[in-house]
Amino acid sequence: MPDDETPPETVTGTTLRPATPAASRAGAPAPRTGPSPWSLRLVAIGLVLTALNLRPAITSLGALLEEVRDGLHMSGSVAGVLTSVPPLCFAVFGVMAPRLARRFGPGAVVCAGMVAITAGLVLRPLIGGTAGFLAASALALMGIAVSNVLMPVIVKRWFPDRVGSMTGLYSMALALGTSLAAAVTVPLTDAMGGSWKAGLGIWAVLAAAAILPWLPLVRNRAAQGPQPAQGQSAAQQPQAPTLRITRSRTAWALACFFGLQATAAYITMGWMPQIFRDAGVSAGTAGVLLALTMAMGVPLAFVIPRVAARMKHQGPIVVVLGACGLTGYAGLYLAPSGGAWAWALLLGISNCAFPLALTMIGMRARSGAGVVRLSAFAQSTGYLISIPGPLLVGVLYQHSGGWGLPIALMAALMVPQMAAGILAGRDRTIEDES
Repeated sequence: MPDDETPPETVTGTTLRPATPAASRAGAPAPRTGPSPWSLRLVAIGLVLTALNLRPAITSLGALLEEVRDGLHMSGSVAGVLTSVPPLCFAVFGVMAPRLARRFGPGAVVCAGMVAITAGLVLRPLIGGTAGFLAASALALMGIAVSNVLMPVIVKRWFPDRVGSMTGLYSMALALGTSLAAAVTVPLTDAMGGSWKAGLGIWAVLAAAAILPWLPLVRNRAAQGPQPAQGQSAAQQPQAPTLRITRSRTAWALACFFGLQATAAYITMGWMPQIFRDAGVSAGTAGVLLALTMAMGVPLAFVIPRVAARMKHQGPIVVVLGACGLTGYAGLYLAPSGGAWAWALLLGISNCAFPLALTMIGMRARSGAGVVRLSAFAQSTGYLISIPGPLLVGVLYQHSGGWGLPIALMAALMVPQMAAGILAGRDRTIEDES
């Protein structure tokens, strides 16, 4: 597959030299021009470990939010703002990812992102006061934001013939990290003496482990420097085309689809347990229902990208996921406690629009540089779109005194999500349109 970026970085000690004319004339066998199997395995390990760390900073805080509020004497309004910080940071910091990737390479930027997550998770429990807690959280979220954007880029660059399977692999790991942090943070906190600081800080260990696979790539790129590849002049280096991505209808459709599915996901994570509790479901069962919803992403996040990559148009998958969401919302409206397990299952299936969106990002651009631009645009714009949703649900719930209007809003947003997904799923690329 053609790529307008420099060739993938290689692990130190692996030589990947293009064949020279002299060697060809002498009849010497052409040396390998692709990454070694070892380097590919290392990148795959890095993708999985990175994906595991892209949500625990958020879901572990959600599990201990009441304890954090009490410990920091945080007002309810500040706590509400805290729940909207992740998509805001994803939108603001995600824009930086393409420029950083061009300057340092995607692998190096993801490595730095893991360092930022580790530092933020270590500092967050140690810094006293709400302002320091928010600043440390923003540091961790900055690392998550740039890594969010560059994961599809690394898949396209290192595994161009396995976009679906590799996207499924790291999407499954992301879903696993999300549900794992939600499920075990409270038990871990209790096991460590009940301190919310220990319960939040323990996730820094997992983030630190994710730094290690990327270090050989960083060392190798630093050793090579920004020099042209051997046998090529600077003028012969492939240059990234100028893409006016805002002129691409596919890019806008994908951004809207990403934003609306993120809206649904954050509403589900933030409010679904309260919906069940208000319907008479116990707090413990409501937490298990949320865990079920999140856990559905583990197997489906691996299956859906593989299926989507084999299809020219991903619209049918969008429709199926949307129909599951509409059915789940109808169940929450009509019989929230009677069919609670079924509604949690259906909403978990619907939330798998996220790995589908990531897969389409990799498929809607022909080149690595195009994927960088599309990923940054779709995710940054999408997360901006998602910010008002959870807040609006809270306002409707507070003023209406029930869940009828908020659930109606959730169902109404599913319709444009399906429309945008169908448009984004068409068999075309942003290079064709821009």
